[in-house]
Amino acid sequence: MFYSLQGEGARAGRAAVFCRFSKCNLWNGREDSRANAICNFCDTDILGTDGQNGGEFDTAQSLSSTILAMWPKVGVSENSKPYVIFTGGEPLLQLDDALIHHMHEQGFEVAIESNGTLPLPDNVDWVCLSPKADAKVVFDYCDELKLVYPQEKARPEHFENFTASHFFLSPMADPLIRFGNDPKKKTNTQKALDYCLQHPQWRLTLQLHKLLGID
Repeated sequence: MFYSLQGEGARAGRAAVFCRFSKCNLWNGREDSRANAICNFCDTDILGTDGQNGGEFDTAQSLSSTILAMWPKVGVSENSKPYVIFTGGEPLLQLDDALIHHMHEQGFEVAIESNGTLPLPDNVDWVCLSPKADAKVVFDYCDELKLVYPQEKARPEHFENFTASHFFLSPMADPLIRFGNDPKKKTNTQKALDYCLQHPQWRLTLQLHKLLGID
């Protein structure tokens, strides 16, 4: 868990507490199985709980209290609504109604970033859907659809009629290069840019946190 700025999509630049759950249903997180995974381009360490402020929590209340403690207390105006983003891995393997309820009680707006293959809980305030390959999406809607591009099995035209307020293409990067020169991402950024110019329903989103060198 960490406090930073959202780096992608419709809410890029907004301050948030990020809570990253371990594990995913489309890749086990081990490099020796990446090639055969449904999602084989993930650039995130999704194994274990030893990351920044990581750990295991026995109750939803204890986790929500920890998240609350990360939100700044000094110099925050009344108009600055606390914001938490649950991500992963795949957050819906673990995020449940109890945790969402406790976050709302703490005054937070709750967002998720999900591959959309598991049922969406009620009362999530902002839904970012990121489809992967040919994994079946069970969501009926989302606030923003963020498609890593290009994916042979998940082309933008497959989702152009999906119920969403925003449609983004995020250039696929080399998963083993976090910062620095990434020729694959440079090529894919041009491809995504060209696609957005030809299909203006879609907008280009870049990973600002990587460009800025922040978490």
